[in-house]
Amino acid sequence: MAKQKPLQNKTEAVKPQSLQVDAKAAQQSDQSYNLVVVQEAAKLIGKSDTEELAITGILRLMSEFLGLNRVRVLVPVEPDNHLQIKYSYGLQPSERSRGVYHLDDGITGKVMKRGIPAVIQNIDEEPEFLYRAIDRETLPKGIVSFLAVPILDGNTTIGVLAANRLRERTRPLDSDLIVLRIMATLIAQIIKINQLIEERTEELKQENSKLKGVLNTQYVNYGILGESPAIIDALSKTKIVAETDVTVFISGESGTGKERFSQAIHLGSHRKDKPFLAINCAAIPEHLLESELFGHERGAFTGATAVKKGKCELANEGTLFLDEIGDLSLELQSKLLRVLEGRMIQRVGGVKDIPIDVRIITATHKNLQQAVNRNDFRLDLFYRLNVFPIHLPPLRDRDGDIRILARHFLLMANKEYSQDKVFSDGVLASLESYDWPGNIRQLDNIIKRAVLSSIDNNIYVSDIETILYQESAVAGVSNSSSIPMETQFQSRVSVNNNADEQASSNSLSDNQYKYDLSESGRPYTRVSEDQSERIKDALKRTDGNKTRAAKLLGMTSRQLRYRLEKLNIQG
Repeated sequence: MAKQKPLQNKTEAVKPQSLQVDAKAAQQSDQSYNLVVVQEAAKLIGKSDTEELAITGILRLMSEFLGLNRVRVLVPVEPDNHLQIKYSYGLQPSERSRGVYHLDDGITGKVMKRGIPAVIQNIDEEPEFLYRAIDRETLPKGIVSFLAVPILDGNTTIGVLAANRLRERTRPLDSDLIVLRIMATLIAQIIKINQLIEERTEELKQENSKLKGVLNTQYVNYGILGESPAIIDALSKTKIVAETDVTVFISGESGTGKERFSQAIHLGSHRKDKPFLAINCAAIPEHLLESELFGHERGAFTGATAVKKGKCELANEGTLFLDEIGDLSLELQSKLLRVLEGRMIQRVGGVKDIPIDVRIITATHKNLQQAVNRNDFRLDLFYRLNVFPIHLPPLRDRDGDIRILARHFLLMANKEYSQDKVFSDGVLASLESYDWPGNIRQLDNIIKRAVLSSIDNNIYVSDIETILYQESAVAGVSNSSSIPMETQFQSRVSVNNNADEQASSNSLSDNQYKYDLSESGRPYTRVSEDQSERIKDALKRTDGNKTRAAKLLGMTSRQLRYRLEKLNIQG
């Protein structure tokens, strides 16, 4: 009969297996608790309205589920970036206020400075543990541990997550450290998102404040918005000259608001209660323009069945705005000069001088000095008109004004079309990157079309790109269908008024490279083999950068692409 082993040995043989099973069960239990805490924390982030509610809720979960006590989040505070408890669970307000650390202070300060976790097995045996936020008497008796992990935004430490716990627990410190790291990651995301929201909110507040500041100026009632130095200078001149009867000459590209400024001058003058009349000299046929300006007598020409007063008479004691004065014929220029010198008019077909008291403001997008040199415009009239010149800057030179104007036009379009559209991220930046050859008028029209054509309540960058692409196609680009939309939008629009712009960011100013482009700016004009070498050389000098090469050649990007294709040049 076999001899039995002592019971003690059997028991000892069984014990390790039992302990192994208990340890495995404890590990599974820890993992389950960890998973529950992470799941509940994720739910809190989704439903909490504020950063404080989300983070405080996470700290509460860690305390109630995992037994981590006095959990706190510390963040740097200006001006010296010392650490201070911002959120906590289990701390009194007085304890929170005492929790202030510099980067060399204790365990917490070192975690912040070095960006690595710290695990203190027994705080009573750690000389660098500082009793600031808590007193030892308020902690449980027994061995108390301390855990602290950095809150990281990428590689940058933006705070510290710390907690105390009893050392003698079945749950190992490593499990708590894992959860702390996970929670620190979630808290970092909450803080980062909240910072982005605060920054965006502050940006919108500043923009609204600036817009309100602009709206408070005397010119807002005249529809003039802007705060760039160029527009402020024009507004200052407008204010000065409005109080006089001086003849004003307004220059600027089409769409820069010349008529709006003329109205501002009128409304700022003593004539504001009298008529303000405007006439576009380029929009009326020459044989009708004289009658429109000076009126006519009965029987002066076929169809003149009654006496008609012209704009000069109708604007008596008020202001007459003559837009596109550069298109006036030499004959009418002589008659306008007589009005300015003698304050008298004669109706067409009449012989009687009619005295008038009218302030004349003129404007044009053309260069009148060049017109004088070509004998297309009278020198004496030019001097009579150019008594007080005001130049209106193009929109591309009005730094910061595009955002103000775009938001204003969006507000007006929403009101006009009963919509509630908003700009999505990137739209304002994209609008600022465009040259706006049509200036304010073009920007207004683009915003209106975007409000009407966007498919939901957001206006996206793609909506703006599509409209601008379609507009360029309508303008006469024969191969517009082959131009990538994003490339078409990014390319700078070149107009004759901007021909003296710098060729490239590298100050390449070789004028021999520039082509004499036609006013249409079409990419299919004057393409010949002799252009090949200049194009290749420009590409070489700009290291193959087509955008810079196009500027060096005095072209738009699409014009260069067209020539590369036609001349079979590999760019």
